[in-house]
Amino acid sequence: MKIYVGLTDGDWFERLSALAPDEVNFWQPSGGREFRSLQAGEPFLFKLHSPNNVVVGGGHFVQYSRLPASIAWDAFGEKNGVGTYQELLARVRKYRRDDSSVDPVIGCNVLANPFFFAKAQWVPVPRSWAPSIVQGKGYDANQGEGAALWEAVRAAIGSNPVSKESMRSYSEMRGERFGAEYLTRGRLGQGAFRVLVTDAYERRCAVTGEKTLPVLEAAHIKPYALEGPHQVQNGLLLRSDLHKLFDLGYVTVTPALRLEVSSRLREEWQNGREYYAHHGQELGYRPSDPDSLPSREFLSWHNEKVFRT
Repeated sequence: MKIYVGLTDGDWFERLSALAPDEVNFWQPSGGREFRSLQAGEPFLFKLHSPNNVVVGGGHFVQYSRLPASIAWDAFGEKNGVGTYQELLARVRKYRRDDSSVDPVIGCNVLANPFFFAKAQWVPVPRSWAPSIVQGKGYDANQGEGAALWEAVRAAIGSNPVSKESMRSYSEMRGERFGAEYLTRGRLGQGAFRVLVTDAYERRCAVTGEKTLPVLEAAHIKPYALEGPHQVQNGLLLRSDLHKLFDLGYVTVTPALRLEVSSRLREEWQNGREYYAHHGQELGYRPSDPDSLPSREFLSWHNEKVFRT
């Protein structure tokens, strides 16, 4: 198992520690460098800036994604470690040389089940940590300094009642259930769901191929309020109008991945020509990874319980 220690500032840590969210966005002001140090489910730890050379918390890594700041705010809100969208923009521009972009693209490390230590539980970083490190450093949790660090972090988690949920999550990962298996079995939040679905569909509407990101939405096939999970197999990336119609049952997607449009759309609203043009068509834009395709079980549920026949 790999672990990664990323640098963050005290304001980000203190706000999220008080909020105690189910997920966080550990964002980077520049989206130019892709993060590839961890698989999904592996630990991503938080270190404060020097002179505080300590690990103060962490979470399960879910996915890295480059997103406009506005989308990151829509997906995570205060889980970005700031109180408002304007504050997020100000923080990003503080660290960027070129702050002329209206909606700057940032690097988003999506983390599930975060935990935050009280000051008495802070864990010193390994002695080899260099002052010149500006983003973070990876370790092997099975040997040397990495093993010692991870053991100390586990002890800190175990001594913190607030972190018991994260401790259970890590205990369940014995046998190295990382990567795709974690994304299927892990406890993911709404923000992670949006990022995973958006990237699985390569940022295109599954029906129309529209790729204007601000109008694309991750639709739950079975709503979360009805025990539908925040998993990519329970999602479709849809243009906002199609998402609305899908939730209302005027359109559905069959287990054969074909769009069906209810006759009630025309009957009740005397319109719908654009949508009927897609009736019976296979989804033209779908995940390339078979494990990310919509679940037949959830699609059947929507066909039977939501679609207006």
